[in-house]
Amino acid sequence: MVLNEPFAVAHGLVVGDTFEAVLGSQRRILRVVATALSPEFIYAIAPGGMMPDDRRFGILWMDRTSLAAAFDMDQAFNSVTLTLLRGADTKAVIAGLDILLEPYAGQGGYAREDQISNWFLQSEIRQQINMSRILPTIFLAVAAFLTNMVMGRLIQTERREIGLLKAFGYSNWAIGWHYAKMVLAISSIGVLLGWALGAWLGHWNTSLYANFYRFPFLLYRPSPQGFVIAASVSLAAALAGSAAMVVRAVRLPPAAAMLPPSPPSYSRASARLNMLDEPTRIILRRIMRWPVRAFLTTLGLAMSVAVLVLALQWMDAVNLLARTVFERSQHQDATIIFNEIEPRKSEIDFMHLPAVLATEPFRSVAAEISHGHRTKRQGISGIPEHASLSPIYDERGLVLSPRAEGLVMSSILAELLHVSVGDMVQVQVLEGNRPTFDLPVLQTFQTYIGTPVYLELNALNRLMNDGLVISGLHVKLDASEQGRLLMKLKALPGITAILFRQAALDTFFKTMGETILIFVGFFVTFSIILSFGVSYNAIRIALSERGRELATLAVLGFSRWEISYILLGEIGLLAIAAIPLGCGIGFLLSWYMSSAFQTELYRVPLVVEPQTYGEASLIATVTVVACAAFIRGRLDHLDLISVLKTRE
Repeated sequence: MVLNEPFAVAHGLVVGDTFEAVLGSQRRILRVVATALSPEFIYAIAPGGMMPDDRRFGILWMDRTSLAAAFDMDQAFNSVTLTLLRGADTKAVIAGLDILLEPYAGQGGYAREDQISNWFLQSEIRQQINMSRILPTIFLAVAAFLTNMVMGRLIQTERREIGLLKAFGYSNWAIGWHYAKMVLAISSIGVLLGWALGAWLGHWNTSLYANFYRFPFLLYRPSPQGFVIAASVSLAAALAGSAAMVVRAVRLPPAAAMLPPSPPSYSRASARLNMLDEPTRIILRRIMRWPVRAFLTTLGLAMSVAVLVLALQWMDAVNLLARTVFERSQHQDATIIFNEIEPRKSEIDFMHLPAVLATEPFRSVAAEISHGHRTKRQGISGIPEHASLSPIYDERGLVLSPRAEGLVMSSILAELLHVSVGDMVQVQVLEGNRPTFDLPVLQTFQTYIGTPVYLELNALNRLMNDGLVISGLHVKLDASEQGRLLMKLKALPGITAILFRQAALDTFFKTMGETILIFVGFFVTFSIILSFGVSYNAIRIALSERGRELATLAVLGFSRWEISYILLGEIGLLAIAAIPLGCGIGFLLSWYMSSAFQTELYRVPLVVEPQTYGEASLIATVTVVACAAFIRGRLDHLDLISVLKTRE
């Protein structure tokens, strides 16, 4: 047989190795003659599973004649794949195919877009498209803000130079082009660094997807057009951010530019600060003197906090998703899925197997659910009325019971079908006797994964009219005897899959850890750079503006610590004000990302734990403190004499 490559790698199997497998009702010795990848199983998950588990689920290909003999299916088949002519009506072909195969218990055809691997892959691509629109927008907005802040402070300190240039005959265009070239020069360096970093990240991302989805090959060939577009958009964002400041420099009259700025006028509110000490009053008066500048600095620091909240929130979302799916809605230790439906009484046989403490049956049928002109291919799960091992769990904390009178439907499927509680839907079963019946929607519930639909088990069997049968069992196990149970189940025929809840949980965290942790790390790094950049520019430009003032205070007897407090206290107050603002912006960004990432496959829950706000605030605060300590060292080496000799 030919073995799919991920399963072979997970078990260390190579060409020539042999192993035992149960085919039909007999144990056979199989020899690996090759390993392969197939587009049909790019995303290979076991029946009833949610994520690929290469150690516990694999695909085997065998010669058709040998396989037919093993399963007593001579001159028969159970699956067929069609290639359609260009422009063919897929729905019409599927309808004709279903009619053709109905006498042979066909389970219904489906288009390529509904094939499981393609469906998962297309959902991932749609999320990548959403991310490519959201994240660059945040980055470019921050870049424009930083450019605006730096250019505004620079132009303010170069008023005299601008006046002199105009007095010597330089035109407004020449002065504006001078500052525009400065922005372009700085941005061009960023573009070059961004090209290099983006190329590396693109290659890493491609490798990650190639390994996760097991593509036969996935070439990383970024087009020159992508680099040109990225550079153009980045330069445009930087120029847009500095445009207002450049226009202000151009419009500055020479006579006004040659004079020092007009003394600030303090409002009566500043007189109320007299109860404070002199350094604190200096800090607060400076903030009140330039409120717009203070707000923009606060907004820049708040954006760094917001990006941190957005990144760390994903950890909260993943943890809540895992707790909801694997702990609150699943209480079984394992799930056993049969090849075909089995009599309900077979549950008794499994109850006597080693390690089995409790069992709970279920049945799954493939169906199409219709409401008006909207149709959705969706499996219906039949579970006991008082299911305890795998109940219907609503993400709001409610546990619902299946109903015999109608369906309990996930809210996302209800939205897709445009139905609400009380509406009738048509159910066309795609297996067995293929019955069609109308049922009301009795309840809806919210879930994070898939679009499940439930019906009471006995009611589903009555509608199917094929006796008391089940598709599988949820079982509660004694962990100390689990190995013996697995050995017994391996020898039993008629079992399609054995799913262990803890293994699924471990796989979930392993898969998410490979992507989410890197995603969070990237955002944390970006946020630290952003916070450090805003803080450094604010403090460094303030030092250049107030160097003479601080030197004068030192001569008048202020200590080094008091001068440092005056210089750094402003950024400290603004950083404190930025924390709640950043937390609010971070929550809004998280809400937007959660809404944009919703698909039929899964929804990202919007949850931000208090710990996340604390971690984001702590990281931003440490970054600002580190930046302030760096500038504090420069302040200690301030040459008072040279500063005081500087002309006003």
